[in-house]
Amino acid sequence: MIYYIFQDDDDQFQPGYDVDSFPKDFGYAPFDGEAEISTDPLAGEQKPRILLMGLRRSGKSSIQKVVFHKMSPNETLFLESTNKVIKDDISNSSFVQFQIWDFPGQIDFFDPTFDSDMIFGGCGALVFVIDAQDDYMEALNKLHLTVTKAYKVNQAIKFEVFIHKVDGLSDDCKMETQRDIHTRANDDLADSGCDQIHLSFHLTSIYDHSIFEAFSKVVQKLIPQLPTLENLLNILISNSAIEKAFLFDVVSKIYIATDSSPVDMQSYELCCDMIDVVIDVSCIYGLREDLEAAAFDNQSSSLIKLNNGTILFLREVNKFLALVCILREDNFDRQGVIDYNFLCFRKAIQQVFELRNKALAATSINNHSASPVSINESSNLAVVSQSGMIGQNGAVALTQS
Repeated sequence: MIYYIFQDDDDQFQPGYDVDSFPKDFGYAPFDGEAEISTDPLAGEQKPRILLMGLRRSGKSSIQKVVFHKMSPNETLFLESTNKVIKDDISNSSFVQFQIWDFPGQIDFFDPTFDSDMIFGGCGALVFVIDAQDDYMEALNKLHLTVTKAYKVNQAIKFEVFIHKVDGLSDDCKMETQRDIHTRANDDLADSGCDQIHLSFHLTSIYDHSIFEAFSKVVQKLIPQLPTLENLLNILISNSAIEKAFLFDVVSKIYIATDSSPVDMQSYELCCDMIDVVIDVSCIYGLREDLEAAAFDNQSSSLIKLNNGTILFLREVNKFLALVCILREDNFDRQGVIDYNFLCFRKAIQQVFELRNKALAATSINNHSASPVSINESSNLAVVSQSGMIGQNGAVALTQS
């Protein structure tokens, strides 16, 4: 179902095609009938892990529930404190494939039962959550202990610090708190001779979109195909007169890639709100009576025209990925060119995904004895050249708008 939604009262609703839209169930389990035939090369422990750590009541479990399980922020007030490690498998799209381990705040790294090699060895990113509304001196000490312990085991870990619960602070207080935590944390590392460890800091809250943007940046660091995706998006927007483009994981509203232009928080919030609108409308009107029909197909699309002359354009890429673009109404007069360029973009994304699966499957079969296939080394993958062609044989090319 293609929706044309306008803000102006005098605009008429334009009917679209009779095809289905987004799925009824936006969970992480596969669709009915897929479980038997699904072959996931990143099964079980091979998936990269994101560790959620921090003191008790810092908001770790709330972040996980809001971002990945669509829980309302107000409902998190009734969550019980975590007293054991909770493992959550996230496999909802072609590129978002990882596990989240939520650790209790009272974990003791010097406990003989604590296996540092097992926990930190296969870790892709470590997210340490600090409550900005509480005294964070104890949290900084725990952060230093956690980071140094993890770095000794795995130097490839990405360390992310969420300065959380900043919704109750003024803008000046947010900046001062971030500056103080940043300075103290890096000074502690320098004093202990660990100044080679890099920490990334994010101001977050579950009551706005900041937590989704922060987790987007964390997840992007776990996607080896990120440079290819960004290059594809850059070519798409330059040939289609698009101002900004995001590649969204629809389930979590995490953007796994965007073009090289700076991300404006207001634009990101607009795109997130658009996804919410499409999901809500689709769940009400987008399902056929035939329950066996797919609820999300290659015709899923949405167009929202704002009264300031801005257009939000959403197109389905694959099962749970969607491209959301922001462009001026004046640049939308040649929609056919944009539609054609999108089809080229989607085909390239599918080729990247197929190559990734082949490389992971080959690595699994050979038990890591053979070198994985590189994106730039494969002769079968459509690569992105400086001229804007997608595909070595020139079969797929973006058209200049």
